[in-house]
Amino acid sequence: MVKNLWNAKDAQQLHDNAGPEEADRQLALRVYTSRLIGQDPDMVMHGGGNTSVKVSRQNIFGDKTDVLHVKGSGWDLETIEAAGLPGVHIAPLEKLRQLDALSDEDMVNLQRSNLLDSTSPNPSVETLLHAYIPHKFVDHTHATAMLALANLPNVKEVLAEIFGDKVAFVPYIMPGFELAKVAADVFDKNPNVEGLLLINHGHFTFGPDAKSSYELMVDHVSAVENWFERRADTQPHAPKIQLSAKSVLPKIRASLARAMKAHTGNQDQAAPFLDLRTSDQILRFLAREDLDDLATRGVATPDHVIRTKAFPTIIASDDQGEIDAAIDKFINNYKEYFARQNARVPDQKTMLLPTPNLFWVHGLGIIGVGSNAGAARIAADLGVQTVQVMEWAEGSGGFYPINEDDLFDMEYWALEQAKLGKAKPKAMLGKAVLITGGAGAIGLAAAKAFRDQGANIFLVDRDRDGLFAALNELGMDHDGAIVDLCSEDGPQTAVDAIVSRFGGVDVLVSNAGAAWSKSMLEMDQDTLRNSFELNFFSHQKIAQAVARVMQVQSTGGSILFNVSKQAVNPGKDFGAYGLPKAATFFLVKQFALELGELGIRVNGVNADRIRSGLLTDEFIASRSKSRNISAETYLSGNLLKREVEASHVAQAFVALALAPRTTAHIMTVDGGNIEASLR
Repeated sequence: MVKNLWNAKDAQQLHDNAGPEEADRQLALRVYTSRLIGQDPDMVMHGGGNTSVKVSRQNIFGDKTDVLHVKGSGWDLETIEAAGLPGVHIAPLEKLRQLDALSDEDMVNLQRSNLLDSTSPNPSVETLLHAYIPHKFVDHTHATAMLALANLPNVKEVLAEIFGDKVAFVPYIMPGFELAKVAADVFDKNPNVEGLLLINHGHFTFGPDAKSSYELMVDHVSAVENWFERRADTQPHAPKIQLSAKSVLPKIRASLARAMKAHTGNQDQAAPFLDLRTSDQILRFLAREDLDDLATRGVATPDHVIRTKAFPTIIASDDQGEIDAAIDKFINNYKEYFARQNARVPDQKTMLLPTPNLFWVHGLGIIGVGSNAGAARIAADLGVQTVQVMEWAEGSGGFYPINEDDLFDMEYWALEQAKLGKAKPKAMLGKAVLITGGAGAIGLAAAKAFRDQGANIFLVDRDRDGLFAALNELGMDHDGAIVDLCSEDGPQTAVDAIVSRFGGVDVLVSNAGAAWSKSMLEMDQDTLRNSFELNFFSHQKIAQAVARVMQVQSTGGSILFNVSKQAVNPGKDFGAYGLPKAATFFLVKQFALELGELGIRVNGVNADRIRSGLLTDEFIASRSKSRNISAETYLSGNLLKREVEASHVAQAFVALALAPRTTAHIMTVDGGNIEASLR
């Protein structure tokens, strides 16, 4: 349920800190309430809303001019700043209202040509609607409750029941010039209304100040939520089928990858990310008797279609053949839909990827699909919101969104597609990378290196505080799990965790390790066995578990081991560490030999003298003292006379992951240690 988050003290502080110009102070309050709206997922989700404020500014000639600050493309309301609300001269926008028609291209061009700052982002496609409403502050959201209301078959009657004549009704029209004119006409006929409900679309409120417009939005959404809650169906529905993430997600990923390769002709096409969501509400929804019918209805609001496509795919089995058949059916239906609609429109379109972006899986949950973890997260978020919209609407008259023609027009609308961005993808985009020992120096350096290449990272470590700190450094859309890899089920637990989070795994960096220092004469069995558990068996078991997932995915993959120069150049009193590392050295070659036919590449890195949990400051000081040299000299004791850092090891892992025809290779990263060289 939405809450009023307005805090007078915070608002006043932002207002006062904005400087002496009143326009800047009003813009600061616009930023404040925009963020209040954006941080509530029941109010607005992933671009589903925009805000504006009208101010007076002085131009370069010293004349006063009216300016509209409106949300810019690419900005998120939750984190928006003043720069995300570009200023546009209002007078030219108002003059446009005299026209009978205006193309989208001309609208965007005119809006850009009237920006105060030519480097600003494109103003919202709904800029004209904001301009034509005569109130100072205007808020537009796609609140969950308002979407349920906007998709009811008797929306006019319900709107009047809840609000009387306080909220006016606007018919469905795609965003842009025509919608702005129609909405403005509706307002002009009802100048005392508090808001507008755009059918099958969203909701507007407005007011003379930031607080009143925001609080009207909260009040309206709360009133609609309460109306639906009184009619909600809370009857339990028992799941007919129980499926597990580890048995379903890699198979869906495999099927999607196969279909994408067939469509693009790119045999190196990355498999998509999957984002699974489950809850008691979702499981109850997926057990509905009318689920198949609901799956054909459409989206909660039109702009969802570019993230989720129009319909989900229902999965009721973990059988690979049945999953393939369900996805193939969706693809065939999508191609027929595209052909049908493309014949209708005057400008011929190029078909987008025809694979599904949303799955409803019986007894498991909702799965969002995307080219990376962020895109999959957005699709899953929208899928969860749609479940609530459908439940509320179906319990109160029915869920009836826009029709197929309108869906196609929105899905293939150039202005909407532009939201997805056209930047050149990074080399590791679409790769899910599992890194063990992820909280350590080399593990975190590797995580950052893969992240910077576009991958999404899943860290595994037994150090809780270190893991959380590392994930905080990586940022959103990366994840991890606290796992003891020396426990019986630890390696499998780690692999199951990344599968549940991302849908599968593409790269393993098996990096966890620790060094025991003791001479062979004094070596006890417990020390040696403990070292083998961590430095060999944990690597063997997690690589085995990852390879099984990769085998199901059928997309190849890369397994990388952090071996050590100790494997080929042992050090005194380091037998407990060197022996399992020598076995891991052989493990690289054995796995490479056996997994090559699956397209899985297996390589390793031999590093030496890296500051890390293995080579601590105390250890460095001890080894330096024993050699009667400085720590700096000890660390740079190589052919290059340079210290080797964790980032250099990380670069080696990335290079091996990006080498498509390299397997069974050990890359040495030690600055040049001739005794440890392999050739």
